[in-house]
Amino acid sequence: MASRGANALLSRAIRIETKLKSLLEPTVLEIDDVSHQHAGHAAVKQMGAAGETHFNLKIVSPKFDGLSLVKRHRMVYDALSDELQSGLHALSIVAKTPQEVSHK
Repeated sequence: MASRGANALLSRAIRIETKLKSLLEPTVLEIDDVSHQHAGHAAVKQMGAAGETHFNLKIVSPKFDGLSLVKRHRMVYDALSDELQSGLHALSIVAKTPQEVSHK
């Protein structure tokens, strides 16, 4: 049986995945919870053991085509605005177009 903390961790990651898939239609989406690396951070202490506060995100979406890096990040932040208001503290984003990934 999963602990209450494990369920809370799963739920934010699932919400992030669902929102980004729906709004940005990514061809690649990798979400990595790195909250444990920030265990002493004030935001993590405020959220308690169940809080997911720090994520690394890699997203490849055709919706980023022709957009600057700042505009791509803004799209991600806008999609996750309610998560950012409810305890998501930090998000490290790698946002690319399919063309950028294929020309690597």
